[in-house]
Amino acid sequence: MGSDHKATMFIHFARWTSAAAGRPRTFITACAIIVVWAFTGPLFGFSDTWQLVINTGTTIITFLMVFLIQNTQNRDTEALQIKLDELIRAAKGARNEVIDLDEMDEHELEGIRKEYLALADHARQHIEARVKHKRRRQQ
Repeated sequence: MGSDHKATMFIHFARWTSAAAGRPRTFITACAIIVVWAFTGPLFGFSDTWQLVINTGTTIITFLMVFLIQNTQNRDTEALQIKLDELIRAAKGARNEVIDLDEMDEHELEGIRKEYLALADHARQHIEARVKHKRRRQQ
């Protein structure tokens, strides 16, 4: 089995697990497991082992889910970034230099963010001026 096949199998497994984890049925099942565990407490005398079972189980599941969900999130983010880059590239008048913003360091991003905040402020002032002008004309 090649590494590409293993990676593809992992991707499919990660997608399936991520989708399954977000379903109401999965949440209800998890709640049912907790309820069953809680009701068995008196049967096991609320022992340390009884507590260890739920702690270990939830820790292992959480630990593994972090990696699976992060893998799915990384791919989703990358796909979204590519789609946004294509929209920027295809739009007339768009600044193509913003296509690779995700590759810039924090200082560069902050500089571009300030430019866009200034543009937004200018646009807001323009809108406010138009609204004031319209109100004056209506009076």
